Amino acid sequence: MGDKPIWEQIGSSFVQHYYHIFDTDRTQLGSLYIDASCLTWEGQQCQGKTAIVEKLSSLPFQKIQHSITSQDHQPTPDSCILSMVVGQLKADEDPIIGFHQIFILKNINDAWVCTNDMFRLALHNYG
Repeated sequence: MGDKPIWEQIGSSFVQHYYHIFDTDRTQLGSLYIDASCLTWEGQQCQGKTAIVEKLSSLPFQKIQHSITSQDHQPTPDSCILSMVVGQLKADEDPIIGFHQIFILKNINDAWVCTNDMFRLALHNYG
């Protein structure tokens, strides 16, 4: 099979870079967002790269490690990239848990940034 489509290459590179930064020093994630970016984290919304970095930096764990199970990427009609990530994470000494995350990526001044980001843990209510 030939090379992957460019949107898959860009999406995969972004995902790898995002989780590397998140796992090593999430206070540095600001370079991946813009002031108009929106984040929904477990139902809590915030807008702007400063608010997003504050939210991600204030999460109640010291160490985290993400493991990507699968990722899918699509081009959008307005030249953006929609990326969906499914994986597992381990925070501090907590059990491993699944997660889902969706990004919309946009090329601004020759740099791909995240304009929209939605994250959910893969929790099930068995009650």
